[in-house]
Amino acid sequence: MRTAFTDLVGCRVPIQQAGMGGTATVELAAAVADAGALGMVGMPMAGPGAVVAALERLSRQTSGAFGVNFLMPFLDRESVAAAASRARVVEFFYGDPDPSLVALAHDGGALASWQVGSVDEAQAARDAGCDFLVVQGVEAGGHVRGRSGLLALLDQVLGAVGGPVLAAGGIGTPRGVAAVLAAGAAGARVGTRFVAADEADSHPDYVDALVAAGPGDTVVTTVFSLQWPEAPHRVLRSCVDAASNLDAEVAADAELADGTRRPMPKFAPVSPSRRMTGHVEAMAQYAGESVGAVTRRQPAGTIVQELADGAEALLARWH
Repeated sequence: MRTAFTDLVGCRVPIQQAGMGGTATVELAAAVADAGALGMVGMPMAGPGAVVAALERLSRQTSGAFGVNFLMPFLDRESVAAAASRARVVEFFYGDPDPSLVALAHDGGALASWQVGSVDEAQAARDAGCDFLVVQGVEAGGHVRGRSGLLALLDQVLGAVGGPVLAAGGIGTPRGVAAVLAAGAAGARVGTRFVAADEADSHPDYVDALVAAGPGDTVVTTVFSLQWPEAPHRVLRSCVDAASNLDAEVAADAELADGTRRPMPKFAPVSPSRRMTGHVEAMAQYAGESVGAVTRRQPAGTIVQELADGAEALLARWH
C-alpha cells in the first residue's frame, strides 16, 4: 500500500487517524501508529507543557509515525513549537493557511499539513509550504470546513495543486478507502470508526449511539457552538434533539486528573468522554456519514488492518 503519503510520513499504511480533540488520546495514536498508519493526538487547547508531556509519553509507547492536530481558533504558537520537535506531523485546521505556522513546524523538524474545505484553501495551503493536504468533504463528522461532497472536491483539488493529498469525510470501510485511493488520493483520513476504538476516550453511551446509527442519522448544525460560535459541525441528530429539549444549563460533568469535577455546559462543543456523567445523550456526539460502518468497539489496530487489507484486496481486484 505504498503511496506518496506513506513515503513522505514514513508509515506503511495510507491511512491517517483524525486528530479528534479529547477523543484522540495518546493511547489511540500509539495503537494506530503501531498498526502502520499515522496516529494523531488532538490538542486544541493544550499549552506547551501539556503538549510536551503527551508527546514524550507517546514516543515511549510507539516507534511508528504520529502527529498533532491544532485548531486555529484556539492556537498557541508555543504549543506548535513544542510539538514540531517531537512529532512527525503538525496539522492545522479551521483557519486560513498561515506560512509562518508552516515555517514554525518546519523549523522544529516536523512535516506540516492543513485540512482544507475548498480549492482556494487548498491552493493557499500549498502556497504556504504545506508538505501535504487533507481535503475534507461535507460528509465528515466533527467540525466541517468543506461544503462540497468529498469526491467532487477531491477531484477539483487534485486538478489544481500538486503534492500528496489525503481524502477525509464519510470514509469508514475498505471500499471507501479504496475508492479515494483509486480517485487519486495518497491516503484516507478516518475519524468516526476510531471514536469506537478501545483506546479512544469515548463514553460507552456515545459508542452505543454510534453503533445504533446510520448515515441518515447525522446532521450538520451549529447547535454545539458555545465557546466556538457559528462553527458548523456534523453530529448525531439524536444529540441535537436531546440538547434542545434539556431543561438544565449543565449537561454533564467530567472528572479531572486531580479528582475534582468540571461542569460541561449545555451546547458545549466537547464530546462525551469516559469520565463524564450526566446527560451524555445531550452532548456533542460527533459522527460522519460513515457511522453505519461502526458496529462495535474494536482495537484500533484491528480497524487499521481491516481497512488496509480490505482496500488493498479491492484495488487489486479493480485493476
